Amino acid sequence: MSGLDYQYGRKNFGGLDRALIVLPQIKSAAEQTRRPVFSQLMEAEGLVAAIGLDVIVADVVTIIRPQPSTLFGSGKSEELGRVIKAEEIVVAVLDTELTPVQQRNLERAWQCKVIDRTGLILEIFASRAQTKEGRLQVELAQLTYQRSRLVRSWTHLERQRGGIGTVGGPGETQIEADRRVIDDRVVSLRKQLEAVVRTRKLHRKTRTEVPFPIVALVGYTNAGKSTLFNRLTGAKVIAINRLFATLDPTMRAVDIPGRAGSIILSDTVGFVSALPTQLVASFRATLEEVLGADLIVHVRDIVHPDTDAQKLDVLDVLSDLGVDDARRDNMIEVYNKIDQADSDRRIRIANLVKRTPLAVAVSALSGEGVEELLALIGQQVRGNERLVHVQLPHSDGATLAWLHQVGQIVDRRDEQHFARLEVRLDAANVGRLEKRLGRSLDFLYETIKAAE
Repeated sequence: MSGLDYQYGRKNFGGLDRALIVLPQIKSAAEQTRRPVFSQLMEAEGLVAAIGLDVIVADVVTIIRPQPSTLFGSGKSEELGRVIKAEEIVVAVLDTELTPVQQRNLERAWQCKVIDRTGLILEIFASRAQTKEGRLQVELAQLTYQRSRLVRSWTHLERQRGGIGTVGGPGETQIEADRRVIDDRVVSLRKQLEAVVRTRKLHRKTRTEVPFPIVALVGYTNAGKSTLFNRLTGAKVIAINRLFATLDPTMRAVDIPGRAGSIILSDTVGFVSALPTQLVASFRATLEEVLGADLIVHVRDIVHPDTDAQKLDVLDVLSDLGVDDARRDNMIEVYNKIDQADSDRRIRIANLVKRTPLAVAVSALSGEGVEELLALIGQQVRGNERLVHVQLPHSDGATLAWLHQVGQIVDRRDEQHFARLEVRLDAANVGRLEKRLGRSLDFLYETIKAAE
């Protein structure tokens, strides 16, 4: 084969092609990794299976000195080439980042398609995107990735002959033409996504008028976020045991016990270690939903052997998005999948919950612990509530009904023409009340505080 078939970055694998996975372990970096090699290889197999490839061989290769041209030394490259030929491998997946030159040279040497970790995750996202916004974001990420790899995308154009002096070779002309096509498409996509961002901002502004706090579910891919989302909301978001089953964000209202009103729960895309920078940039409009949330709930697969490393990866992505330390420290941690834990592990998990502030153990599948989670969410959402004293004319029935909907009426005293109310409201709804009344309520906070 002469290289990957590209159409704006889409790679046509065509069914259950035979695949080989290589996990390169650079010796100096391997000693600092968060995960054991076995777990890394298992995750790579899950990612490859997610795009319908049949994994025939999976191997770990230790590299002492990475080679700029092929990553591997000549001996190891030839050895892998023999395996690829003997096993009739169609796609070789390297679970690392390859330079365009390395990718091109390995394809030439092995005579098969070669993709790296970024290309693999991009392909998964491309197969998962359902909404127009999701498809736009994936295409932008793919094009950004593909543009740097035009050096290998046109092997039939004899670009390797180069040019003489200032005259480019035939391949060079085609590469420049293709780069212009990509650049034009990128400009178009960015304009469309800018419109999406503007629309999202309008939606966020509209939601600030809605008297419900927003709670965002985040977590490592396949941690059970969508199953938990469905359990809490009764929705039917895709929730199956595969990586990146959910790509497009979904929002639903959820009633909170002991609290007047509801919350809006948001299910987001799962994170993964070494999430490609192209995806973080392209999906920022979607991931910014996390930034706008009143509360973040971190769903963890607590029985996964790498659960602690996965937590650190999620925190890294949140940090990259701009979620500050204070908000990360105030996240609720959900220890999910306790239905898969034996009795000894369940005891350890229970002890961990006792030692960890804002933690709860649940089974999204069976519903165990969900009531405790809802209570904890309600407690956190109520944590920024303030008691306000407001006087309303009886004729202002709309504001009175609104207060009953969004807050907790602590005391009410009716007089001839108006009602005196003491109401518990969160900070956002205090601002909305001030806007309704056209005056500040700050002086009332001090009055009530002094009276308590």
